[in-house]
Amino acid sequence: MITRTVTVTTLAGLLFFTQPMAPTFAAEEAAAPTATPEDTYRLMQLFGNVFERVRGDYVEHPSDKALIEAAINGMLSSLDPHSSYMNPEAFKEMQVQTKGEFGGLGIEVTMENGVVKVVSPIDDTPAARAGLQTGDLITHIDDEPVLGMNLAEAVDKMRGPVGSEIKIKIFRDGKDPFDVTLARAVITIRSVRSHLEGDIGYVRITSFNEQSFQGLDKAVKDFSANLKKEDKTLRGLVLDLRNNPGGLLDQAVAVSDAFMAHGEVVSIRSEQHPEEAQRFNARPGDIINGLPMVVLINGGSASASEIVAGALQDQGRAIIMGTKSFGKGSVQTIIPLSGGEDGAMRMTTSRYYTPSGRSIQAVGVSPDIEVQQAKLEVVEPTSQRRERDLRGALDKDNGAPKEKNGAPKENGTPKENGALKDAGAEPDVAATDYQLTRALDMIRGITLFSGMTKPTGG
Repeated sequence: MITRTVTVTTLAGLLFFTQPMAPTFAAEEAAAPTATPEDTYRLMQLFGNVFERVRGDYVEHPSDKALIEAAINGMLSSLDPHSSYMNPEAFKEMQVQTKGEFGGLGIEVTMENGVVKVVSPIDDTPAARAGLQTGDLITHIDDEPVLGMNLAEAVDKMRGPVGSEIKIKIFRDGKDPFDVTLARAVITIRSVRSHLEGDIGYVRITSFNEQSFQGLDKAVKDFSANLKKEDKTLRGLVLDLRNNPGGLLDQAVAVSDAFMAHGEVVSIRSEQHPEEAQRFNARPGDIINGLPMVVLINGGSASASEIVAGALQDQGRAIIMGTKSFGKGSVQTIIPLSGGEDGAMRMTTSRYYTPSGRSIQAVGVSPDIEVQQAKLEVVEPTSQRRERDLRGALDKDNGAPKEKNGAPKENGTPKENGALKDAGAEPDVAATDYQLTRALDMIRGITLFSGMTKPTGG
C-alpha cells in the first residue's frame, strides 16, 4: 500500500536544515498534444540510448544509481519548482523534520536565477542568530560559487556534521556582498511560542509540523489560566505567521478550524482528477469564543500559512495585517517508492483555494491593513513641561499619586512607555516590533469600541 503525505509547504526536502522550494509556480504552458504509444516507446528508447552512451563513453565511470536518480530528479524538477526526487537519506530526514527536529543551519531556501535564496530563517537557529533575512541570496558556499549548481547540489554542500562551520557569502539588496560563518547545529523546531501582552494573547507559529495545533491549544488554555489568577479575562489574540514557510496541510486546517465555528477552511482541486476534489470545513467551536483576532503575515509567510490567513480573512474571522504573503498555492504529495526503500517523490498534485474560491498561487494574500515593519522611536521628550509644572498652577496636586495619609507622593509621576514592569514578566516584545504594536492597538481599539457601543437595558 502506498502512503501519501500531503504537504503545502515550501519545503522540498532536508538539507540538515530544511530545503524549501522556489517562490513562484512555473508558468503554465499550452497543453501538449497527447502522445501515441509509438511516440512514448521511441522516447523511452531515446532515453535508453543516451543512458548506455553515457555509461560506455563518459570520461569517468559513472554510477548507474547516480545516473538514474539524476534522471528521475530532472524529470520531476522540470515540471515545476516544487516537484523533486528524494533519495532514501533525504526522505528519512524529511520525515524527521515534519516531527519537529532535525540538524543544520535553520533556513528555508529555494533556487532563484541560479543562486540560493533564503525564504525565511527559523527562529532560534544559527541562521536566525546570525541575522540572515528573507530575500538574502547565497552566492558562495565555502568560497565555491553556487552558480552552476542545482538546488540539491547546493543543499548537499551545506550539509555537514553538527558543530562544523560553514562560510556563506550573502548578497542583500542595498548592501555590498558579505560573508557569514555559521556552525551547524541540531535544530529542534518549537513550532508554537506564546506569551501575554497584558490581557491580549500572542501566539507565533514558526512552521506547521505535527506539534502545531497541540501547541496552540495549550497556549490559549495557559492564557486563560494565568489571567484568571489576576481576575482578568482574555481580550483578544494576535496570531503571528510572519516568516512561516508552511508545513503539513492537516495542521493548517486544524489551526484555522480552532478559530472558526463553521464554514469552509480550504478546498483542494486537481485538473487531472477533478472527481478527487476535497473540501475541509470547520467544526463547531472557537477556542477564543469569538474574541477579536489579528493575523500577522509578510513575504515569508507561505503555503500552509496562506491557507490559515486566507481562510480567516475570507470568513471574516480575523483582520489580516502586515505585508503581502509569499504566493504559493500548490499542494505537494509525498509518494514513497518501494515502501521508502528507494526514497520518495514529491510531486505537485493540486492547487488549493480559499473559501471564496480564490487561488493564491503567485499572487499571495493581501493584508486587510498593510503595515510595513519599522523602528519605533519616542519623539516627544519625556521631560516636557506641563500645566502642573507651572508656578502657581491651580489644582496642582489633582490626580497625583497619594501616600496613605493623603499627602502627595514625591516624584509621583508614573514612568512612561511601560517602563514599570512586574518582576518575571515576559519581555516587552512589542516595544521593538512595530507590526505587533499595531496589531495590539487594533485589538485594544476593537474591544474598547465594543464596550462603548454595547447596548444597555432600558
